[in-house]
Amino acid sequence: MHDKFTFTLKATSAGARLGEVAMPRGVIRTPAFMPVGTVGTVKAMYLDQVRDLGADIILGNTYHLMLRPGPERVARLGGLHELIRWKHPILTDSGGFQVMSLSGLRKLDEQGVTFKSHIDGSLHHMSPERSIEIQGLLGSDIQMQLDECVALPAERREIERAMEMSLRWAERCRVAFGEQPGKAMFGIVQGGDVPELRIRSAEGLKQLDLKGYAVGGLAVGEPQEVMLRMLDTTLPVLPSEKPRYLMGVGTPDDILKSVARGIDMFDCVMPTRSGRHGLAFTRRGRVNIRNARHAEDMRPLDEQSNCPASRDYSRAYLHHLARSNEALGGMLLSWHNLAYYQELMQGIRKSIEEGRFEDFYAETQEMWAKGDIDPI
Repeated sequence: MHDKFTFTLKATSAGARLGEVAMPRGVIRTPAFMPVGTVGTVKAMYLDQVRDLGADIILGNTYHLMLRPGPERVARLGGLHELIRWKHPILTDSGGFQVMSLSGLRKLDEQGVTFKSHIDGSLHHMSPERSIEIQGLLGSDIQMQLDECVALPAERREIERAMEMSLRWAERCRVAFGEQPGKAMFGIVQGGDVPELRIRSAEGLKQLDLKGYAVGGLAVGEPQEVMLRMLDTTLPVLPSEKPRYLMGVGTPDDILKSVARGIDMFDCVMPTRSGRHGLAFTRRGRVNIRNARHAEDMRPLDEQSNCPASRDYSRAYLHHLARSNEALGGMLLSWHNLAYYQELMQGIRKSIEEGRFEDFYAETQEMWAKGDIDPI
């Protein structure tokens, strides 16, 4: 049992980092992929399954949980871990991204953001202090600062204004968070696609001496090349002895290329959302199971996988379920996709430990380039 939050860098290989975040609720092996449990559920999955696939931590969303069931209610029910039956670490985002992207009418100022719920139109106010308070009521282990995330492309002056305010909010969040042994608050680097602003943001956050640092505001519409360039700009500024989290990313290719640049933690709805829409990620690239070529194919998605959804169900059956819009189709493909993501992370960690990440990177890209197995 670890009574403090610690990050240990165990090995490096060609820019990739093998590490370990230790917390009272468990150890997070990095590089780590965090399945997204937006409202206290990883969609179409049992949390026991999520754990069995190798997830050390999941993500919850402050915006959605504050609207329902409400943070005070969650606290009365024993906290989010107790409510959802997940004994391991939980990271909660601040709600800032959802406020900016989902809410209708909103008013933003130095104090925070006032917005209407996308559910019932009720009015709410989220300040940096309230965001941290909500995350505390939820009982999460890693809490994120409130920030303003600007969709790209955007004017430089708008990106700079949001970045500067996010820095000021980070300091207020740090004060509100205080000292919570065994827990952590991460700051979020903003600055859009402007290298100078990314550097200023990272340097400002570094002065706060936080327990971890996230890179936000990427994978919001810009090309992958821009995202990677911003990582190349930002990561050298951040302290190497602290964990680095790339928010909302992404595809397996995004993850592999970001690990190569020194990212330790990821989250994304893509494996479950894609699964619900008939798209599978595999060792041989993407498979659209709704395609007619799979209608009479009795082969599984991946006979080498340890996941029953990948190994034991035929493509023909998965195709039928997807075309029939049966819930089971989304469940099985979500299970498969999360299994593949965790297998990818396991392979990444093993290759770093063995000092052969470059080889693993090349082999993985080569397999993706080959494409899916030949039609029957």
